Amino acid sequence: MNETIGAYSPAEEDMAGETLTLRFSPSSVPLQQRWRNNGLSADFMADYVTTFLPADGGDAMPEAQRDQIRGAVNFIANELLENAMKYSAEALSHPIYIRLQLENARVAFWETNTVTAEQAVAFRAFIDRLLGSDPDEMYVEQLEKSAEGGSAGLGFLTMINDYQAALGWQFEPAVDGAVTVTTHVAVTL
Repeated sequence: MNETIGAYSPAEEDMAGETLTLRFSPSSVPLQQRWRNNGLSADFMADYVTTFLPADGGDAMPEAQRDQIRGAVNFIANELLENAMKYSAEALSHPIYIRLQLENARVAFWETNTVTAEQAVAFRAFIDRLLGSDPDEMYVEQLEKSAEGGSAGLGFLTMINDYQAALGWQFEPAVDGAVTVTTHVAVTL
């Protein structure tokens, strides 16, 4: 069963802005070696976006504002990639995709990976909690949980609290009972 949650909207194939898509094979290299590649890929995406600033073709953008946008894109891309690599069902060898679209003063990401049915249920429960909670309060709770060595989920909360990101998800059935999850993050620049 397909399910859409939160502020999910599909990628626009015929949009006027810039689009960049990266594809990863999670089973080709051990997870520990992927961490460096995630950072390099996030850096690349952030640099890619800043080459198009200012988006309206106007005067030069102040360097501090450009750095702030670069930091937001880098953080979001890195978090999405790390989560995808960490939670993908490696045994199925499904590729991971991250897509970035830049149009006017908005950047949007779509990250797609495949998880086990059990992982999908746990992730869905986290999303329900995330969408039903006050982001500031949940952030403090998750910081405490992280300090105790628990799974934190701080990335999504940071996207919401620090970058005013709109988040959404799409769950679709995949082969062997697995589930393909697409996370959508949109940020106004």
